[in-house]
Amino acid sequence: MMAPATGIKRQFYANFASYLADNGFGVITFDNRGIGGSLYGPIKRHTASLQCWGEKDMPAVLEHLKSQFPQTKYHLLGHSAGGQLIGLMPNAMDISSMFNVACSSGQLRNMRRGYQLPAHFFMNFFIPLSNIVFGHTKSQWVGMGQPLPKAVAKQWQQWCNGQGYVKTAFGRTVHQHCYDELTLPSMWVNAIDDDIANNMNVADMMSVFPKLKGQTLTLTPSEHGLTEIGHMKFFSSKSKILWPLALNWLDKH
Repeated sequence: MMAPATGIKRQFYANFASYLADNGFGVITFDNRGIGGSLYGPIKRHTASLQCWGEKDMPAVLEHLKSQFPQTKYHLLGHSAGGQLIGLMPNAMDISSMFNVACSSGQLRNMRRGYQLPAHFFMNFFIPLSNIVFGHTKSQWVGMGQPLPKAVAKQWQQWCNGQGYVKTAFGRTVHQHCYDELTLPSMWVNAIDDDIANNMNVADMMSVFPKLKGQTLTLTPSEHGLTEIGHMKFFSSKSKILWPLALNWLDKH
């Protein structure tokens, strides 16, 4: 199950998904509600939130995957939000392992100083202003993926301003979750040139899973003959040299 980053369409993962399929895995990619092919009607009227992506969309996708490939093991390959939201899934216990890429809390205060200003601008100025003016967040204007439904962007802003991302909503909007219960093996891969999913923010997100069996791997682009990995380029065809990392993990688990 390829769980996407916030505002990223399923087509972005097509080449990587084909690679996994060519190596024997059944793979599903999807758009969360309000994004790409899952946007119906005017986006400003859409009520989608990050929370409903985790509580409703991701569980439904997993159930469909199970129906297509019964009696086998199921794995989550999460990109950013795709790994963050697993604990909201009521059927998360059906997942055997998790391989996360660029998955972290995105906590603003942990970002390097040079990136904090644009990050604060986007989260704390652009998102609220765009929501007021347009009724949704025009993320595409600043290179942050697809336009976002208002509630998605608002929760994104709130969660990245706190510690532990979704943990900031525990007892407020999130009243049931399984973050405390998950023990599945997991690999958390980030890159040294990722300003969002830096090592501190990866550790911050992992702390939300107290029982999780987590391993970490920080990639340096030059060590793999690459000029850039950052937050997004792991899934680029130019980064195919990295893809066996995921394949080997899946084969092992």
